[in-house]
Amino acid sequence: MSTVAAPRRETAGLVASGEFLLTQRDFDVVAGIMMAEAGISLPVAKANLVYSRLAKRLRVLGLKEFGSYCALVTGPEGAAERGEMIAALTTNVTRFFREPHHFEHLKTQILPALAERAKAGKPVRLWSAAASSGQEPYSMALTLLSVLPEAGRYDVKILATDIDPNVLRTGAEGIYDETLLEPVPAAMRNRWFAPLKDGSGRAQAAPELRALVSFKKLNLIGNWPMRGKFDAIFCRNVVIYFENDTQEAIWVKMLPLLDANGALYIGHSERVSGPAEARLRSDGITIYRPRAAGGGA
Repeated sequence: MSTVAAPRRETAGLVASGEFLLTQRDFDVVAGIMMAEAGISLPVAKANLVYSRLAKRLRVLGLKEFGSYCALVTGPEGAAERGEMIAALTTNVTRFFREPHHFEHLKTQILPALAERAKAGKPVRLWSAAASSGQEPYSMALTLLSVLPEAGRYDVKILATDIDPNVLRTGAEGIYDETLLEPVPAAMRNRWFAPLKDGSGRAQAAPELRALVSFKKLNLIGNWPMRGKFDAIFCRNVVIYFENDTQEAIWVKMLPLLDANGALYIGHSERVSGPAEARLRSDGITIYRPRAAGGGA
């Protein structure tokens, strides 16, 4: 009696497995797209993270293997799913008033002059360059309101950008679980957030707070449509995912957008490097100000 052997799934070159098999070839396709379209470097040590996040996409799409998924995202109809893939693999760790010394510096060293400028009818612009789900730009707005409570009456805006449209929608809604709001001082929380009446334990940013922040999709390694100057730029805990030359290019690209009296705030494990380094001076831990013309302090 003869028997026919059951087909075996290819296991050579596996970098992660479980419900699906992720081969080195599949991983290289994903990593290549992430580098080309988002500037994010994915070493093979991240294979389990890639597997866990993209396995959800395979289930949603009804696919049985990563090979089929890679064929989709590299094919002519794959643009939308490439966006979903980038969103799934983007790290969105954030919280209100993260690295609080930045907000103290913004409050005491930057905003007093900006408040007077706003009252004189001049524009004030701040930028959160990796806004995630909104906690950072809302922390900036709350700091602004602590100095200029009537900010909504003036030409004051905070631009909040991110590559992931899903987290931008969360930010625009301004709805957060009350446990996420714990870092917000009680007086601010009571003034600028209203508990939802659905019993969910969530609260929503007040319309006046939300009106200060504009959420827009932006790829930091793509084209930037902004032309005006910003009085403060928060670009924190994002360039660590880029290779060194990409980091240096982003710092250089930001310099023309930073006002001569402005401040650049970066993440605790980041540093400004490359040509931009000589054009900035330190003004505190991971805080930079433009050098005066001629390179002096």
